[in-house]
Amino acid sequence: MGLPAFHILHLGAIFVLLGYTFYAFAAPAETRKRVLMITGVAALLVILSGFAMLGQMRLGFPMWAIVKLVCLLGIAAVTGMAFRRRQHADALMILVFVLAIVATTMVYLKPF
Repeated sequence: MGLPAFHILHLGAIFVLLGYTFYAFAAPAETRKRVLMITGVAALLVILSGFAMLGQMRLGFPMWAIVKLVCLLGIAAVTGMAFRRRQHADALMILVFVLAIVATTMVYLKPF
């Protein structure tokens, strides 16, 4: 697969991950297993396609990629908390939004 294919896969998986993460805050408890499976697969696709793109671009493992990886893992972890900590939903949604903004900033600005 070429770089554009990995880029499309990466962005598609990010959209699915963020969409289902925000869905988890309002989803009924019976959908927990399905939502966690979908977000887990999406997070894995984001990680694999991200590393594949870094490898194809021969960038090594720059600091901005580490920050983005931490943000991704944080978003994936919040999905599991969304079902258990309904009383903290507002704070967790803000956290997910901030992590997504930081990850996007790292990709486009590459500050370090």
